[in-house]
Amino acid sequence: MTASITLVLFDMEGVLSHYDRAARVDRMAAISGRTAEAVRHAIWGSGLEARADAGLISDDEYLRELGALLNYPVSRDDWLAARHASITPNEPVLALAGKVAERHRIAILTNNCRLLTDHIGYLNPPVARLFGSHVYSSAAFGAAKPAAQTYLRCVEQLGVRAAETLFVDDTDANVNGAIDAGLQGYRFVSAAELSNELQRHGLL
Repeated sequence: MTASITLVLFDMEGVLSHYDRAARVDRMAAISGRTAEAVRHAIWGSGLEARADAGLISDDEYLRELGALLNYPVSRDDWLAARHASITPNEPVLALAGKVAERHRIAILTNNCRLLTDHIGYLNPPVARLFGSHVYSSAAFGAAKPAAQTYLRCVEQLGVRAAETLFVDDTDANVNGAIDAGLQGYRFVSAAELSNELQRHGLL
């Protein structure tokens, strides 16, 4: 029998918000004067984003390296403008999270660098209002999902047992990583199906 749930730990992008990678690329291309292909390579093709998400480099190092790859001095405001363009809150899922929060704890664990969590109030205001300070980036824990330490250090910081945590993510790999780390896991497909899962656990 599974343990009762104390905490629901949400992924952000793909669950609580929609992520438009193309919009991010287009905005950074417009800012830097580089092509969309050059921007995609600089962020993802080079491995830079993965290193930042895993906390292997600082935010300042990340911005400097991105600037070097684009041959343009990318500022924090530039990065935030591009990132902001990529995020649209998923209101039905946020409403479900708000209902859960009436009787249970909620938090976010997202594969991102600290720039996102440090500026969540600008990047995703509804998420910031609902989750407050409990928005955690993988970079803060020294590894990205699906590494076990990412989940375990997060729930440890929250003071909750892994077995009493329900982790919700839109990718199989991240859900399986959570389950392997001892959490309960659920792969997000839609707000309606998530509602059914939360009701099954007695969380709504």
